[in-house]
Amino acid sequence: MSDQKESRARMLRNLYAAYIDRRKDIVGAMLSESFTFSSPQDDHIDRASYFERCWPNEPALNAFDIEFLAVDGDEAVVRYRAEMVDGKAFRNMESFRFDGEKIASVDVYFGRNTA
Repeated sequence: MSDQKESRARMLRNLYAAYIDRRKDIVGAMLSESFTFSSPQDDHIDRASYFERCWPNEPALNAFDIEFLAVDGDEAVVRYRAEMVDGKAFRNMESFRFDGEKIASVDVYFGRNTA
């Protein structure tokens, strides 16, 4: 694996860990200023809206189990199983685009509950 692929794969693993640790500062440093986020609930929202909508005041998740992670050039895909604080779990896929050393965008595809 190339140094860039390894670096980006490590960054994505750190992104999910920072979400669990509620470290918005770490994630903020990973995102480009023009970052956008899309999901079935959010259509191409900007960085500020992402932090308002996707970073709850109370923790919602206990863990991410990354099941698949692939980096190809400026793109990456991650499939994970997430466990919520109430014991429920779900599986999602996320598609990332990089701009240099920063994450420029993410598109989330909701999966099914796996509890």
